[in-house]
Amino acid sequence: MTRHEVLELYRDRRASRARDKEARRNSLTWVAWARLVVFFAGVVMLWFAWETDRLSWPWLIVPLLAFSILVGRHHRLREAFLRAERAESFYARGIDRIEERWQGQGRTGETFLQSGHPYARDLDVFGRASLFELLATTESPWGEARLAEWLKGPAAADEVVERQRAVRELAAKVDLREAIAVERRGEEETVDAQALGAWASAPPVLTASWLRFVALVLGLASLSFAIAWLASWVSRTPALLVLAASGAFGMLLRERVRSVIGSVERPARDLTLLSVLLERYERETFSCPKLLSLQTALSAAHTTASVQIGRLNRTIELLDARRNQLFAPFAALALWGTQFSFALESWRKRVGSAVPAWLDAVSDLDALMAMGTYAFEHPDDSFPEITTGDAFFDAVELGHPLIPEGRLVRNDVRLGGERRLLVVSGSNMSGKSTLLRSIGVGTVLALAGAPVRARSLVVSPLVVAASIRIEDSLQDGISHFYAEILRLRQVMELASQGSSVLFLLDEILHGTNSHDRRIGAEAVVRGLVDRGAIGLITTHDLALSRLAETMNEKAANVHFQDQIEEGKIRFDYKMRDGVVKKSNALALMRSVGLEV
Repeated sequence: MTRHEVLELYRDRRASRARDKEARRNSLTWVAWARLVVFFAGVVMLWFAWETDRLSWPWLIVPLLAFSILVGRHHRLREAFLRAERAESFYARGIDRIEERWQGQGRTGETFLQSGHPYARDLDVFGRASLFELLATTESPWGEARLAEWLKGPAAADEVVERQRAVRELAAKVDLREAIAVERRGEEETVDAQALGAWASAPPVLTASWLRFVALVLGLASLSFAIAWLASWVSRTPALLVLAASGAFGMLLRERVRSVIGSVERPARDLTLLSVLLERYERETFSCPKLLSLQTALSAAHTTASVQIGRLNRTIELLDARRNQLFAPFAALALWGTQFSFALESWRKRVGSAVPAWLDAVSDLDALMAMGTYAFEHPDDSFPEITTGDAFFDAVELGHPLIPEGRLVRNDVRLGGERRLLVVSGSNMSGKSTLLRSIGVGTVLALAGAPVRARSLVVSPLVVAASIRIEDSLQDGISHFYAEILRLRQVMELASQGSSVLFLLDEILHGTNSHDRRIGAEAVVRGLVDRGAIGLITTHDLALSRLAETMNEKAANVHFQDQIEEGKIRFDYKMRDGVVKKSNALALMRSVGLEV
């Protein structure tokens, strides 16, 4: 499908879901009025039976039954209404992404941004209007964390190829994505992406089966004797003895029971969402090997993960029944909390060790689904070819995915083989930094398994290292120049570890004088190239353009230029061979009113 066809599909489906939502809303209104009418009819019948004909009491069953049926109908209609509303929102968000209105509406992923990461801040991987916000259509905290992990580091070549196959297959599964989205109950259900796995795999607290049997016997006995005492079937003394024994047993296990119940409260919030994801992924039909292997991982002990999680969910719901004020006295007599604490520990002992593997599979599936969404909504983007061996990057019509299509200018970039370095010169705002970010983001997407904004890209597994957005720190006493040389040291260390590094250095060493900049930049770049790295540096200092000349075939000069038209600076953002011949700094200063 073309991008326009995808947009029309989303619009048609959003309109259909909106109509469905309104129909459900109207039905809800009628059922609400019907409930009110039946309620008042029941009140009238109650008054009539009380005042005139006591023998007509059985007729009250009719409004009571009708009211119960209408309550159930109202609940089902409300669920259908909320599902339609979520489906409408699902397609509305997709339309916003296609029409370039997604900025600031999604998850920024700033919690995943690590201080000192070699490129995440420089390439706008996280934050508002970031790469992560564009991609993060995940439906779970586990998938969100996995997507962030993939964007922060490259995968091996064979893993990238497997992910590409999975993303291609998932891209067409719009119905699956909608089905999962409409079951989503809201962000408040998830607290900690690791809480459920940590709880499930932790050592059990209650392990003795004989204690569970004693708890069951004492619970039933104390409840039975209490009822028998109230009914005057037994005397007070045996009833009190049984209640005392049950209470003493409960106090003996009190701390361990509290520990079990307290530890499950936070991860229990994720169970509904996890059950939905597991159930949907288990019964979906897949064909590519990676998706099939992930689906196979969602089974253990001759049953599926969704069934086991469903059992756990029901156990927790029954445990929570003790909080009902009407049921609480009976729950206390029956040692309800103790009984179901043993049930929880039994589940953990039997199944808990498999939960981390289930969460791992769900994380991969959810992250792959998000990249499939991106691939479906950007059909003009291409899947890169992953090559092995020496560091290599060859892009045709490369652009930046965060720049709207109407303003996007694409360029061809080739690095590898003999050519290891491009020295990029040009005037202010001409496109030098954007080129670096386009190359960096393209590499990050490619090695995560996603399509890239290019007509074609051939790339080897590369470790991206960038110095584009360097910040000083008044609190730490670090100047901009010192922060930059610390980043350069980090880039050099990465190249020294044997990894194939792609370095992207913007305005290299511009915080010092021209003489020191030239010597320092040459030493850094030669050191990186000697260690097998490839990359680009940008500069305003034309003296650095001579660096390419001293490195012979290993380096080349390229530039961006501008034109002055009717007193205004115009940029075409096209990369050209050679060194830039002019600067626009004075013209820019004059354009804002400075007298220079």
